Amino acid sequence: MRIANEPELREELRKNLGWAIALGVLIALLGVLALARPLFATLAATLIFGWLFVIGGVLRIVYAFQTRKSGQFWLKTLVGILSLVAGILLVTNLLEGVLTLTLILGIAIFLQGAIQTILAFQLRPAPNWGMVLLGGILSIILGILIWSQWPFNAPWVIGVLVGIALIFDGVWIAMFSMSTRQLLQDEST
Repeated sequence: MRIANEPELREELRKNLGWAIALGVLIALLGVLALARPLFATLAATLIFGWLFVIGGVLRIVYAFQTRKSGQFWLKTLVGILSLVAGILLVTNLLEGVLTLTLILGIAIFLQGAIQTILAFQLRPAPNWGMVLLGGILSIILGILIWSQWPFNAPWVIGVLVGIALIFDGVWIAMFSMSTRQLLQDEST
């Protein structure tokens, strides 16, 4: 693989790859912290979701008023109000929000796995279709495991999944940045 031939882009990459590597390491460390303290990570994720719903609800209501002449004003307003109320309920009832989000997460993972499994059989002659199938089956199993242990697993499931995702994201960012740095060094010699 070759890096772009523009000297400005190569120099920009060279200057910022150290930051990208540091960012990857920091994200991975946050993932380890989330795994070490899954309850805190679960509560933090629930708060973030709650505030995203609050902000999204307010923005949807503002949008409904700004576009009221284009139609569907009441529907847009209702969706905004529902989002706002859901966010307020998540933020003000954190433990109940954790229970609800864990149940929704289990359902979502199960459904995603079922859809991915169906997709795998549609892709069957393609190379690596088995990996798509494996991912779908594992998602179905994970969804069932989350359901079967709910509500007892609610305090830690979201935190563990967030921690794992952060670790993988941090590792790929750091590894990709290090390989890009190596590529730049190899091409300059």
